[in-house]
Amino acid sequence: QLQLVESGGGLVQPGGSLRLSCKASRFTLAFYAIGWFRQAPGKEREMVAVITTTPTPIYADAVKGRFTISRDYANNSIYLQMDNLRPEDTGVYYCNAGIFWGQGTQVIVSS
Repeated sequence: QLQLVESGGGLVQPGGSLRLSCKASRFTLAFYAIGWFRQAPGKEREMVAVITTTPTPIYADAVKGRFTISRDYANNSIYLQMDNLRPEDTGVYYCNAGIFWGQGTQVIVSS
């Protein structure tokens, strides 16, 4: 089955860090634009970070300087390093590659 499987979410205090991982199964990520999106309670899904046709990532203004997206060709995976987390970063985080979406991983930032 073609799928993306995420991991790495959890509960963290403000100012803390988390690293989300997303591994592709039965297809190669290298051929796709990739990205991370999130959906906060009661809000629409929004872009967090993407890597499209150029190697330079694009970040949402709210996460610039705190989050880093990366791609690991050898492991057919993508990552989102999240530092200096804030309560407003709380939500379900989804990885994306072309038409494929992961199932989502919950991130809660709270003291």
